[in-house]
Amino acid sequence: MTAPDINPVELKVFLNHIYEYKKGVRQMVLYTTNRKYEAFAVNRLKSQRIKFVIQPVDEERINLFFGKAECINAIRLMVTRPLNLLTPEEDFILGAMLGYDICAQCKRYCTRKARRSVSN
Repeated sequence: MTAPDINPVELKVFLNHIYEYKKGVRQMVLYTTNRKYEAFAVNRLKSQRIKFVIQPVDEERINLFFGKAECINAIRLMVTRPLNLLTPEEDFILGAMLGYDICAQCKRYCTRKARRSVSN
């Protein structure tokens, strides 16, 4: 990807996530972006020696997980299908790993679990 192809506004969040990770604010990040930025993102993460996993979302977008090796190793084992197909338990664990509000994750888990029991 050449410099004119890169829109800094669209990558500002990505670069901020890297900054927060390097400062210890986050242990792991999930960043969804357009595939056209994949090469830029991968090169930046490799140059910073940050572990990552890429998960396709659709024809245009990817999920980019990056962070501590322990977290990325767990993601490789757990996130083996689209995020909307994760079990309520997997979804809860992922949210906790990403540092989301734990009470909101508990509420989300209970809602998803109740929805699943109704559909079964």
